[in-house]
Amino acid sequence: MTSSPLTGSCLCGAVKYEVAGQVARFYHCHCRRCRKATGTGHATNLIVQPATLRWLEGEAHVRSFKVPEAQRFTNQFCERCGSSLPRQPQGSDRVVLPAGSLDVDPPIAPQGRIFVGSRAGWSCSGDGLPEYPEYAP
Repeated sequence: MTSSPLTGSCLCGAVKYEVAGQVARFYHCHCRRCRKATGTGHATNLIVQPATLRWLEGEAHVRSFKVPEAQRFTNQFCERCGSSLPRQPQGSDRVVLPAGSLDVDPPIAPQGRIFVGSRAGWSCSGDGLPEYPEYAP
């Protein structure tokens, strides 16, 4: 595990944040929900745990959408530009951090691809990363 803090922001710059904690995992997720939330072939997220998320600027612009039938899946974003933002599930010590929102380089490289069992046929692959049909062990 790698220590932080990590800083980032949205596309328009209205929202800035800091995540402090231990970077535990870094995956490309190919599940249907991540594809829909990003509009791409996969979401690339760091999991920081234990972690704290602190909004440095623009917290009033942060919006969330919880998929009603999902136990955990929530999409958090800037209301002005739509950029994905970190999310910390209520009552959790874990932060899901969209890698593309970082203003600094992540401290570790991606460790694998998860939910490749639902990968879109046109999505990228073949980079040598381990692939898991669902969650990594």
